[in-house]
Amino acid sequence: MQGELLRASQSRPPEERLRPDRSRSDCPVLLSQRLVLRAPHEEDIDALAHLANNANVATMVSRMPHPYTAKDAADFVRRAKIGEIGKCVYAITRGDNGAFLGCCALEPHQDERTLEIGYWLGEPHWNRGYATEAAHVLIDMAFRTRNHVDYIDARCRVTNIPSKRVIQKCGFQFQGSGMIDCMALGGMVAVEWFRLDRKTWMSLRSWGEMR
Repeated sequence: MQGELLRASQSRPPEERLRPDRSRSDCPVLLSQRLVLRAPHEEDIDALAHLANNANVATMVSRMPHPYTAKDAADFVRRAKIGEIGKCVYAITRGDNGAFLGCCALEPHQDERTLEIGYWLGEPHWNRGYATEAAHVLIDMAFRTRNHVDYIDARCRVTNIPSKRVIQKCGFQFQGSGMIDCMALGGMVAVEWFRLDRKTWMSLRSWGEMR
């Protein structure tokens, strides 16, 4: 992962960095070649509402309502800010102009040895490599700063071929299939489950070779 620039604070001892039960202030700003991953804030609300109010986005993730209003966006930003969502949530933004592109997050499993990664981008920003770039830097941060984490999981709808390509580019391996609830569709959808273990991540540290 030498091709991505990750700027995580090294001033804290490892046991104090990015504990799942701590506030979102423990999730450092992350930099990659083209992106800045940072906390969502109020200035994102209009762009967030605009990009998320799209059935092509909402039906591919589990917990996004549709239609998606400015009130939904404001509530999301508020909950992320106070840590109520229970995740390390990031706004994905462009490094050159600060434009809001979408969101990504890490969520701990109960066993504390496994995290789950999630991400979405607004449709105008698809097919530009942003999702892969954001996932790479987020995965790097997770494995480098959470020594107790051995696995990162990812799930995507079986029909979401672009998301599956992102997952595979990051080195995840297929584990199985199942069903999850999709808020936008009001029912269950079929998904595939993938996993990246720490040993595989260490063998693939030069992300550039996987693009």
